[in-house]
Amino acid sequence: MLHVNELHQYYGGSHILRGLSFEARVGEVTSLLGRNGVGKTTLLRCLMGLIPARRGSITWDGQDITTRKPHQRVQSGIAYVPQGREIFPRLSVEENLLMGLSRFPAREAREVPGFIYELFPVLEQMKQRRGGDLSGGQQQQLAIGRALASRPRLLILDEPTEGIQPSVIKEIGSVIALLARRGDMAILLVEQFYDFASELADQYLVMSRGEIVQRGRGADMDADGVRGLVAI
Repeated sequence: MLHVNELHQYYGGSHILRGLSFEARVGEVTSLLGRNGVGKTTLLRCLMGLIPARRGSITWDGQDITTRKPHQRVQSGIAYVPQGREIFPRLSVEENLLMGLSRFPAREAREVPGFIYELFPVLEQMKQRRGGDLSGGQQQQLAIGRALASRPRLLILDEPTEGIQPSVIKEIGSVIALLARRGDMAILLVEQFYDFASELADQYLVMSRGEIVQRGRGADMDADGVRGLVAI
């Protein structure tokens, strides 16, 4: 379980995260929704150690990781797919995927795991193509595949549907649902596309001005009026 307790973060003089607390459980998709500028990406960067938490704690798998460096968090089984994908455009698809194996010993990091190509067949078809030559949707699949290559137990996804054609959004949704059903991974999904988030959510969180203002079970999102809280 991921347990975030009373997390605070500032940017300049602005108080971005304001005592934010929540849990994300293995075997569930936790959908975090909120309008632009409420601090969602800042939260994810804190979870990955890319920016330090000013106050509060982050516990993963029973261990306090609040002060750990990003690579240490990766070693503990956390993977992050950032907004904008951040693939390596000059490397091939295969080389990008191999980068996801960097937390393993060299002898285990020589070959892309077959399950990645099973989840995303297009990546196998294009494995010798440069990452920068792929469409936006294919790059998003590549970014998720690279994260999954590290065999995480916590997968963090930041706006995976942004700028992607509907057919690929559906494919990515199917993969996330499949990963959740396996029951060995916690998935934290940050998403503005309400229908996508609600379809996948086991539990939901609504964020506003650096705080969680509403939470509940995914099946209750419509009844709880979540769409109205996050509509632009």
